[in-house]
Amino acid sequence: MNIGDKIKGTITGIKPYGAFVHLENDTTGLIHISEIKTGYIDNIYNSLSVGQDVLVQVVDFDEFTKKASLSLRTLEEEKHQFPHRHRFSNNRYKIGFQPLADHLPIWIEESLDYLKK
Repeated sequence: MNIGDKIKGTITGIKPYGAFVHLENDTTGLIHISEIKTGYIDNIYNSLSVGQDVLVQVVDFDEFTKKASLSLRTLEEEKHQFPHRHRFSNNRYKIGFQPLADHLPIWIEESLDYLKK
C-alpha cells in the first residue's frame, strides 16, 4: 500500500473523531473527521454509516502497525478540479506568444499607414 492509492473498503465502526474502515487488502484504516468532506461536519453519524462501502485514498501508512490514514475529502476535491486554461496560448501547442511576435511588424505597418491617411 502506497500513499495516494485509491482502495475500496467497508466502514466497520464510527466514533466522534472518525470512522474505521476495513480495506480490501485486509488492513484497517481510519478516516479522521477532518478527512470526510470539505467543510464542517456537525454530526459524523449523518455522513457515514456502519457497513457502508467507500472508496478512500491513502494519506499515510504505518508499515509497522499496518494501519492507514484515509481520506474521502481528497477524492471529493479531485472531482471538482477544472483543467487549467491558458489565456493567450494553447497548452497542446508550445507556441506561446510567437504568433503575436510574427504578426507585430505587419500590424505596426498597417497602423502607420492608417495614421498617415
